[in-house]
Amino acid sequence: MYSNELNQRGIKAMSDSSSPVTIYTTTFCAFCATEKQWMDKLGVKYVAKNIEEDEAARDELLEKVGGNFQGVPVTDIAGEMILGFNRPALQDALEKNKLVPAS
Repeated sequence: MYSNELNQRGIKAMSDSSSPVTIYTTTFCAFCATEKQWMDKLGVKYVAKNIEEDEAARDELLEKVGGNFQGVPVTDIAGEMILGFNRPALQDALEKNKLVPAS
């Protein structure tokens, strides 16, 4: 997993801005945590951006969704924006873009 979130010590974890998967999250979003766990289980590499703590991430998300923010998680998979932990839509986008590692 790649993340730009702060770890428990407040140190910014490794970030990979070239990742085709970005998950926009907030600190207390249970669905965000569940989605990240699911992505980890699949072996999908992603960047997690906390829009509460990172103003640039919030601005980036708003730009991508045309200013029409409806909640988190919002996942950008190779330019396709998916609102919520919509497992079927996420799975389809990951498979379409060949982002799920072979078993």
